[in-house]
Amino acid sequence: MAYVYAVIGAGRQGLASAYDFVKFGDAAKVILIDSDFHAAEKSAETVNELTGRNICSSVKADASDPEEIARILNSVDAFVSAVPYKFNLSLTEAAVKSKTHMTDLGGNTDVVRKQMELTKRAGEAGITVIPDCGMDPGLNISIIKYLFDELDEAEEIKSYGAGLPQNPVPPWNYELHFNLNGLTNEYYGSAVFLIDGKITSVPCFDMFEEVEFPEPLGKLEAAVTSGGLSTLPWELEGKVKTLTNKTLRYPGHWQKFKAFSELGLFEESPVKINDCEISPREFYHTLLAPKIKPKSNKDICVIRVEATGKKNGRKKTIKAELIDYFDEKTGFTSMQRLTGWHASAIAILAAEKKLTSGVLPVSAVSPEIVIKELIRRGIEIKFIESSL
Repeated sequence: MAYVYAVIGAGRQGLASAYDFVKFGDAAKVILIDSDFHAAEKSAETVNELTGRNICSSVKADASDPEEIARILNSVDAFVSAVPYKFNLSLTEAAVKSKTHMTDLGGNTDVVRKQMELTKRAGEAGITVIPDCGMDPGLNISIIKYLFDELDEAEEIKSYGAGLPQNPVPPWNYELHFNLNGLTNEYYGSAVFLIDGKITSVPCFDMFEEVEFPEPLGKLEAAVTSGGLSTLPWELEGKVKTLTNKTLRYPGHWQKFKAFSELGLFEESPVKINDCEISPREFYHTLLAPKIKPKSNKDICVIRVEATGKKNGRKKTIKAELIDYFDEKTGFTSMQRLTGWHASAIAILAAEKKLTSGVLPVSAVSPEIVIKELIRRGIEIKFIESSL
């Protein structure tokens, strides 16, 4: 059976999702929707060129207009929201109204929890909505849940993730391959972990540590950022003693950005300077964006999850490690692949009616199936077990 898919947001991650729908989703048609028609048209042309099929088309529409979006989605089986998280609640409403399966790239746990309040309506509409797909949160949660299920009793789960340039350039040693406001939101506020079995709020930049990886990565620095576990801490409360998630960067990164945070540059409320009012965050983004604009698409993404617990009465540690690189063949960054393909792979499962109806967390989708789907797409994940 052939399906009609859509992607809202024709940027990097949306382009990767559209490509994946054609390659792996038995697609009859893929629609790229964006308020910038030129961007949508260009991405559609790229998908058609890469796949050798005239299957992807473009439509101009604004994600902030759920009525218009719902009208477009009436002929669509499943779609990916690849726009900022602030649109995802209204897009979930549009999905329910049009009876269209949906996944999104999330980024804000409070928004996700509001989306999940619509689970009854989504169930009545016979659709599946999976928020917070992508790399982190998203694929990391699928891997965490896979390791959790492998143990009879999980005690500690530690997750690490990063998207980094292959060739870091001082002084930043970092390049941004997604929305800048999304990065600042990750560095703002606090994360929710399980510490001593209890829901615990941990401030961003805390729990600093150094972590060793194979070359060319070597020693990286890890610190807390927000949102990387989505709703998982509440789901695993009482089932695991420790659950943490940290972001990895090249040495020196956290010291700089923690200083920016303490200076107040992440705040959005305007401050008065002489006769002008300006948002510190907007000012910060204006200065930072050109400094960390990618000089090359050649990135490297990392996910490492370590789970310790008991299996068959013996203490066991299972480690999963994923190190993925920019793809020369398609021109996709690793960030595009891991983020866009995780979302599209789950949307395909929904279109094929392989998922339960409702608004569900990422962890509700069989982690074994998700991992198999990513491996089928050429994403290599290594698993190492050791008994103690």
